[in-house]
Amino acid sequence: MLTRREIEGELKRQLALDYNCTLEDLSGSENAVTLSEIVPGRREYQEGKYFFTMATLGDSAVIMADRQLHPFLREFIRDKRGFWLFEHPNLCRLERELNRYGQTLRASHHMFLPDPEPLEPHPSFEVRWMEQGEIMGLYGNPDFPNAICENFKPERPDVLAVAAMDRGNIIGLAGCSADCPRMWQIGIDVLPPYRRQGIGAALVGLLKDEVFRRGAIPFYGTSLSNLGSWKIALKCGFYPAWVEIESGKKSTEA
Repeated sequence: MLTRREIEGELKRQLALDYNCTLEDLSGSENAVTLSEIVPGRREYQEGKYFFTMATLGDSAVIMADRQLHPFLREFIRDKRGFWLFEHPNLCRLERELNRYGQTLRASHHMFLPDPEPLEPHPSFEVRWMEQGEIMGLYGNPDFPNAICENFKPERPDVLAVAAMDRGNIIGLAGCSADCPRMWQIGIDVLPPYRRQGIGAALVGLLKDEVFRRGAIPFYGTSLSNLGSWKIALKCGFYPAWVEIESGKKSTEA
């Protein structure tokens, strides 16, 4: 069984690839700005290089960005604790600068790592496990936008899911995508009539344990204000581990 320290070490190794930085950049007390590059082994959430992306593990921040932004960013991070860079006043200043390049901030991602202790939940409902081939048949279903991707993505394929069943129908689904070979991200959806019955937590707990059994590390992400999702993560033994935000092209629509 992995220890929490080993899991956190694996996260740092992955973030070093994602942010083109060193392990020391992630563990130190000083903020770091690195050049945006496509590093083999990174998590792929968009095509090509990021114009701007930033992460913190709770102390310093690492920012990977286009070279054009570096003069601004060096001033932006001066004399600031990294985690404060994610506060609204600083993000507003950052947004104004990004707008000059046709970019805008996207949502922040609040990310969780797992306690390695197994939960071994005993759900009171019928459970159905799905491997990658079966998951393919669920693409396009609007009921499960968080549990699985909207379509098959070879760069981060959905590899495993577990469903709660009621009279032959799926009422809840937890799925995981192999965002990188060693770390699989879990998502969860429960149909509205079945919420607040512990189904989401039971499914996430089952999937968390199974991902560990398959030799990967499960992780979980949600937004700042999605308290229901936070409660599921905490109930299933996940704990807040890092925060990320990135930019994308600004829409030209009115």
